[in-house]
Amino acid sequence: MPRGRYSLHDPHDHTPFAEEHFHCAPGPSGWRYVSRVTTPGGEHRGSVDLALDDLGRPIRLELHSADWQVRGAALDGVTWVRTDPTGTHATEHTVPAHAFTGSSPAFLVAIARLLRLTPSAIAAPTRVRLVAFTEPVLAPRTLDQSWALVDREAHATDNGPLTVDEYQVTALDTGERHTVHIAGDVVLAAPGIELEDLESPPSVFG
Repeated sequence: MPRGRYSLHDPHDHTPFAEEHFHCAPGPSGWRYVSRVTTPGGEHRGSVDLALDDLGRPIRLELHSADWQVRGAALDGVTWVRTDPTGTHATEHTVPAHAFTGSSPAFLVAIARLLRLTPSAIAAPTRVRLVAFTEPVLAPRTLDQSWALVDREAHATDNGPLTVDEYQVTALDTGERHTVHIAGDVVLAAPGIELEDLESPPSVFG
């Protein structure tokens, strides 16, 4: 069960805004990621609880940020309930999308797991529609990305070979392109994300 800590920062000006203390593991029916999010100074900022089924679909999502809460799942696309800080004005929404996304590295692993891409220099990128929750109030926004697995490389470690996948991700509304490196169920590098500590090796999906 990988356990560790990510630091999160603004990908444009590199201002740090959070640290995410996480653990995750595959199970008989999919994969689960749980984290506690703090400010750089250590104050509680929120939490993430994401569970995927064996096909990579989000069967449960629970986000907390600044007293706001979102609970969602894959249902007729994706469905979620967003609750305001007072808890009196919950709203439910359904969008024909494939998955959720946000600032947590968990979402990058989840999308990669959902798409299950194979490396190919000639394969066309795969388009995916996502609902992104923007902090601190978890405001939802629907967006489209394309993902391509451009490289897969095995690195020797003390625990055996570590396979690292390099993805090229493009925002289809702006054309902005960036690179994501994932090993198993751990994000090694991505814009705005740095893996600061890892107590055990990434899990290997079957």
